[in-house]
Amino acid sequence: MTSTKAMDEQEQPKSYWRWSKQDFLPEESFQSWNNYVFALSQTWLRFKDRVQTRSDDATETLELKKKSENEMKKCLNWWDLMWFGFGSVIGAGIFVLTGQEAHNHAGAAIVLSYVASGISAMLSVFCYTEFAVEVPAAGGSFAYLRIELGDFVAFIAAGNILLECVLGSAAVSRAWTSYFTSLLNRPKDSLRIKAHHLKDGYNLLDPIAVGVLVISGIIVMISTRKTSLLNWIASAINTAVIIFVIIAGFCHANTSNLTPFFPHGAKGVFQASAILYFAYGGFDNIATMAEETKNPPKDIPIALIGSMSMITLIYCLMALSLSMMQKYTDIDTGAPFSVAFQKVGMNWAKYVVAFGALKGMTTVLLVGGLGQARYIAHIARSHMIPPWFSLVHPKTRTPINATLLITISSSCIAFFTGLDVLSSLISVSTLFVFMMMPIALLVRRYYVSGVTTKENHLKFVIFLILIVASSMGISAYWGLKPNGWFGYIITIPVWFFATLGMSLFLTQQRKPRFWGVPLVPWLPSLSIATNIFLMGSLESKAFLRFGICTLVMLVYYVFFGLHSTYDMAHQQEKMQTIKDNHTDTAKIEEP
Repeated sequence: MTSTKAMDEQEQPKSYWRWSKQDFLPEESFQSWNNYVFALSQTWLRFKDRVQTRSDDATETLELKKKSENEMKKCLNWWDLMWFGFGSVIGAGIFVLTGQEAHNHAGAAIVLSYVASGISAMLSVFCYTEFAVEVPAAGGSFAYLRIELGDFVAFIAAGNILLECVLGSAAVSRAWTSYFTSLLNRPKDSLRIKAHHLKDGYNLLDPIAVGVLVISGIIVMISTRKTSLLNWIASAINTAVIIFVIIAGFCHANTSNLTPFFPHGAKGVFQASAILYFAYGGFDNIATMAEETKNPPKDIPIALIGSMSMITLIYCLMALSLSMMQKYTDIDTGAPFSVAFQKVGMNWAKYVVAFGALKGMTTVLLVGGLGQARYIAHIARSHMIPPWFSLVHPKTRTPINATLLITISSSCIAFFTGLDVLSSLISVSTLFVFMMMPIALLVRRYYVSGVTTKENHLKFVIFLILIVASSMGISAYWGLKPNGWFGYIITIPVWFFATLGMSLFLTQQRKPRFWGVPLVPWLPSLSIATNIFLMGSLESKAFLRFGICTLVMLVYYVFFGLHSTYDMAHQQEKMQTIKDNHTDTAKIEEP
């Protein structure tokens, strides 16, 4: 009787809203203080295990998915993903950064800066596309790095993804308030509350930013399909505004404003390109939707490559129209398009621009909320953060707990922290993850455990180290001597011949099943170089903050993440061994 009752309780589905210790710390190492002390004494051995251990495609796409208890609903096609691409990428950046960089660095050649940053972004898109098609998991880059570069590297990436998610949402919501103020034609910061006793940068309290984050979070939690529909409508309106800006700009164009075209030379063009790269950020959110995509091999390549190609064209046309409306010295750095339209007698157009930017930021928050929650859910599936955040709600089929984590964390930061403080913290984290992706792709193509010979493995490692080191050398020399040339005589040939050596002396060990990056290893190698180059263009303060954040992540890893992932991995191994033994026993007992 007791046994039957226990079985009934076990079969009864658990409530989604539960808060027990087992939901947050189910691992053996955290069941008692003695267990935890023992786990800490094994830290070095466990660390070596995690560094050497790599996941696989089946674990990320099938096994870990079970940790969420309910599956996310497959309801998206290439059309939905295409508009997700527009919604996640086109925000306020194009309306602000274009004028700022044209005036300060690139001049009329700002269009070439967008071309350069667009090519760099497209290289990253290729890498994300191959992985998203081959490994259609909600974890995006975290899952891909865990498979190819191991658990520890994936954790560092996970920490940066979490940082990017929380700070990115907070930054966009603060910008939303600024544009809403502009749309109402009110003074700057008039909708924020001044807290005189707080430090500058943290003393303008922003309840509107919190409200926007909460509303977008609720929408994202309710339904992926409804969020997709809302994003489609908002993105369509935003696209109409952008088309208006382009056409109106060319109607008031003056080609004499394009002279001089290179006021600050190539250095100015590339300096602007490093900043403008972030106007392309957000496309990685599409990769996290793979688990909810009906046909990933077909839908994801069309959506990712198609949307980014059109976005690059739109950005270039907007930059060119602005440069032809006003001479670069006259372009306003705060509201470039609004001021440019005022100069040509279209005062009312500034409201159209503000409305478009507001719509763009709304879709960035919606699509960002979707993608970020899926990142968090998959990271929790691996137990790097408490598995409670991996749960998918049985009715909405969305990861509500993960969405709550992002929404609450972003709201707390957005309420206090200024936009300038937030933006400087995001950049290095984004480029670091983007730089790791092509490295992971090269590992996937050229190394397969148990298949690749030791000789070829050694060659591959040497070539990869030379590619990364030469890319760092190019970036460092550009930063130290932007007008020099001698350093490039060494660094560029090393990069070229290392990539050539990988191409000629190594055979690819794995071919993509559905869609693959063309011209491997050249395009991934170029992606590594461009991302490192852009990282080198950032100010030293950004790296200092990145180092501090990484140190905090490592402390967390040593005391929590390392032991939780170690326990989970070894529990899975034990279960697999038991399953294999049962299978072998059944085969023996067969007549």
